[in-house]
Amino acid sequence: MVFASTAIAVLIGGPIALFLIGTGSAKLWKLPVIPRIVELFVDAVRAVPFIVLLVILIPTTRFIAGTSLGTEAAIVPLAIAAIPYFARIAEVSMAEVDGGLIEAVRAIGGTRLTIIRHVIIPEALPSLISGLTVTLITMVGASAIAGTIGAGGLGDLAIRYGYQRFNTTVMLWVVAVLVLMVCLIQWAGNWLAKKLRH
Repeated sequence: MVFASTAIAVLIGGPIALFLIGTGSAKLWKLPVIPRIVELFVDAVRAVPFIVLLVILIPTTRFIAGTSLGTEAAIVPLAIAAIPYFARIAEVSMAEVDGGLIEAVRAIGGTRLTIIRHVIIPEALPSLISGLTVTLITMVGASAIAGTIGAGGLGDLAIRYGYQRFNTTVMLWVVAVLVLMVCLIQWAGNWLAKKLRH
């Protein structure tokens, strides 16, 4: 659930971030209205609490996944929640790229694609990896919430076998596994971001 939804978030949220940067601070495209609509949509989805989003998206989940229960079904609301979240994080990362570099490449005849491929993405990559790490960790927590409404995973295990059966040991093991997962993801993200930083 976590890795599939995050992968979808990167594949869709990344281009959204590029579009917002390209029409904003990087000034690659001049589109006055469309970016504001995209920003409004991104902020609107981010404003909805995840548990509410789960319920609202049940018909959509059932249409896409064929069911509203189980791990596969949970990927739909998780991905929809993660896309705007990662898009904003990626946008902030890309906004940190030195505008002077973009102007220098533009001055020597660099195309928009050249600026994106050889300036914006490479320069923002360490920060993007850090943002991806935060997104993954957020999805770990969200997947546990999804488990409370029958999505499976650790949240389901904690609710059904821990909370409902008054089994504190199961609850503590679930918490321990979640903490371990978050620590491993954070360590891997920090290590990779450090390697890519230049």
